[in-house]
Amino acid sequence: MGSGAGTFLKVIFKNFDVLAGPVVSLAYPLYASIRAIETKSTVDDQQWLTYWILYSMITLFELTFAKLIEWIPIWSYAKLIVTCWLVIPYFSGAAYVYEQYVRPFYQNRQSVNIWYVPSKKDVFSKPDDILTAAEKYIKENGPEDFKNIIHQSAGDRASSSSSSNYIFTGEDYRY
Repeated sequence: MGSGAGTFLKVIFKNFDVLAGPVVSLAYPLYASIRAIETKSTVDDQQWLTYWILYSMITLFELTFAKLIEWIPIWSYAKLIVTCWLVIPYFSGAAYVYEQYVRPFYQNRQSVNIWYVPSKKDVFSKPDDILTAAEKYIKENGPEDFKNIIHQSAGDRASSSSSSNYIFTGEDYRY
């Protein structure tokens, strides 16, 4: 009886990467992504969108270099460890990799968007409202840049029409 349990544990240990890989790289992130969608926080949305971007990059790398990866015996274990680091919220590995490597690479490239397809207006599509657009701009460029653009716009309007005396300063909008 003891040898049967030992053999079972050996099989589990030898195939740990095959068993744990899908749970760590797909099942838990899927569950956490659904939970993130249901919350109002954008922090968890960013974590899981970032994870799926990195997961896609890893998958594309594996597909591209499959023949080479076959010759690396510890690849599946290394991938499992890296995936755990990306997935476990304590480490925030996905956010770290994105902020340190992917985002600077993406922001420094001046490219033409060949994938742009104008969106069709239908009953289900909802454009961003002004507050959502302002929050996105502040997050990407900072509050000072937002204030400058508001003051520029208010100055342009004030010079073109003297009927408006109200200038939005940014302090009028409270979270």
